[in-house]
Amino acid sequence: MLPRLPLSSGAPPAPPLRFTSISLLGAFLAIALTAWLSQVSGAAWLMAPFGASCVLAFGLPDSPLAQPRSIIGGHLVTTLVGLVVLQFIGDFWWSEALAVGLALAVMQQTRTVHAPAGANPLLVMATHPGFGFLLTPVLAGALVIVGVAYGMNNLRDRGSYPRYWI
Repeated sequence: MLPRLPLSSGAPPAPPLRFTSISLLGAFLAIALTAWLSQVSGAAWLMAPFGASCVLAFGLPDSPLAQPRSIIGGHLVTTLVGLVVLQFIGDFWWSEALAVGLALAVMQQTRTVHAPAGANPLLVMATHPGFGFLLTPVLAGALVIVGVAYGMNNLRDRGSYPRYWI
């Protein structure tokens, strides 16, 4: 005899369509703006982890992981860790693992945990950028995401975002 399965999955309900629509528009605008700025400036403003940052900033804006401190700080500290490991140790399989582990530890200790930023040390190891990478795309793109998140999330629910800045 097969065990009885619960009628409910236990998953949270889908958000209201208005919430989802504003999430879609916010993510679209943040990525469109960083991509457009990349094109017109000739400098990189966009990197893959920003897509995941948009999921948090627009889909789960109340999460500690979606607050400006975490988005900006998390991207900055993890990229810096990746750059320092690359500069002083080099690009090896174990230094990639070390960089991700150190990045997590630094985010935890600086209270800037942002899951998408955990990919940044691997991105640094894969692309070997200079320290200017911290300014663009990392800081510039993170600021764009936070700016759009501020506007869109407060359009959705006035005064709701951010829950805290620092």
